[in-house]
Amino acid sequence: MFLSIKELEVKKVAFDATFEPGQLDFSGADVRQVTALHAEGVAEMLPNSDGEVRIQGRITVAMEADCDRCLGTAHYDVNEPFDLFYEPSAKVAGEDEIAINAAAAEIGFYEGAGIELNDILAEQVLLQLPMQRVCKEDCLGICAVCGKNRNETGCNCVEVPADDRWSALRAL
Repeated sequence: MFLSIKELEVKKVAFDATFEPGQLDFSGADVRQVTALHAEGVAEMLPNSDGEVRIQGRITVAMEADCDRCLGTAHYDVNEPFDLFYEPSAKVAGEDEIAINAAAAEIGFYEGAGIELNDILAEQVLLQLPMQRVCKEDCLGICAVCGKNRNETGCNCVEVPADDRWSALRAL
């Protein structure tokens, strides 16, 4: 869905969209969309702001990823609001470096005739997922010796200690 700047100059644009799995691009993120993503909200051009756009709403979706410890499936339900601000990239064009404060770090930029809502939604979903994706908090992971999933079966493997030639440095 494309949010046109020309249309936002005239009125607020409400959106209520559903994206089936595969419609949004999560490439490179190693996550999978399980249910339809539902997004609702409103986009508006802020008055007297030289093109600043505010997009606020809520996203709801179920996602899954491979567990970082055991390679099982980790499930995540995302049901979060978002409130974003975008400025035209022409405001900072031509400047090599600009100083920004903490509030300015929260502002995104857009180019051309508008903003693609699909990209914003995919980004917001990825930001809601944890950095370390685990199937459960107490996941035991995979045994480094035999390769068994320690959540499913226990093993009596003994891990070989690391090369001890560097032990003198630990004493420092």
